[in-house]
Amino acid sequence: MTPPPASPWGPLRRAVNGPVRIAFDEWTEPTARPATEPLLLATGLGANRFWVPDGLCRLLAAHGFTVVRYDQRDGGDSTHLPPTAARNPIAALFAKRQTAYTAEDMADDAVAVLDELGWESAHLFGVSLGGAIVQRVALRHPERVRTLTTLGSVPGDVAGLRVLPYLRLRTLAKFARLRFPDTREGAVAAGVEMSRLLASPRRPFDAAATRRSVEANPDGGVHDRQAQSRQIGAQWHGPSIDRIARPLLVLHGEDDPLIKPRAATAIASRVPGARLVPLPRVGHEVPEPAWERVVTEIRELAAPHRPEGPPGAAGQTGPPSSGAVVHKG
Repeated sequence: MTPPPASPWGPLRRAVNGPVRIAFDEWTEPTARPATEPLLLATGLGANRFWVPDGLCRLLAAHGFTVVRYDQRDGGDSTHLPPTAARNPIAALFAKRQTAYTAEDMADDAVAVLDELGWESAHLFGVSLGGAIVQRVALRHPERVRTLTTLGSVPGDVAGLRVLPYLRLRTLAKFARLRFPDTREGAVAAGVEMSRLLASPRRPFDAAATRRSVEANPDGGVHDRQAQSRQIGAQWHGPSIDRIARPLLVLHGEDDPLIKPRAATAIASRVPGARLVPLPRVGHEVPEPAWERVVTEIRELAAPHRPEGPPGAAGQTGPPSSGAVVHKG
């Protein structure tokens, strides 16, 4: 019997932020190019860290990044919090108050991972909800951020009704109608249907390949309405994103069926020096045809902002000054 291939990821580790334990792991597969740039990946609403494609991480590592991914609180192997009044993400958007935790807490979770790794600063890459979180990290802990990249995100300082202009309500309604049993098969079915709804309509959807991929990661978080409601209901009380003073790359799928491209335009127009890169034939996802472009853009962003000393190690030189500006392409 052929043994299963060895995982390219290191052992599960945990960082601590108060009562919350944040699960993370590091890409360990050897590459021809030494990893010199620390990169932290933040995942989206309800999704665990395994949704970040290994192929994308392999490319990032090949371009010199030390890649670490983590589970948001209430997701994956991280701490799940007690139930709250809002029982679905849509209701949580309209809630005037969220008592489970704040958006500041979620930003601090990312910093807790950096602390556990011994990284004084890192490049941040956030997808969907993760994109809003990395914006908040750059506002709350600017000294810990070298550069940040968002993909399929809304501005990190909007909440409640202010989010609605950026969302496609028809897609939200489709999600609201989905019901799956709380079983492994239910998680697989939810993952396939979520992938179908979020994919670009201009690319053929391979249901069989998607199912094989989801069967390897039957993530119940994609249909855990309670956990998602706590994540999306975490409200931001800090400054507006126009105060971000770190190099910012804004990526967004031109065919995103969940978050309108105007969200990316809003982020890029409000953050000084930000660079907007639309991704053709990409939905609310990171499909393989887009990996090379995504990695090339992140590598270009990171190149001018490499601090001196051993990158990624404790005691390294901090991030670039707040006057750093990303060139317009």
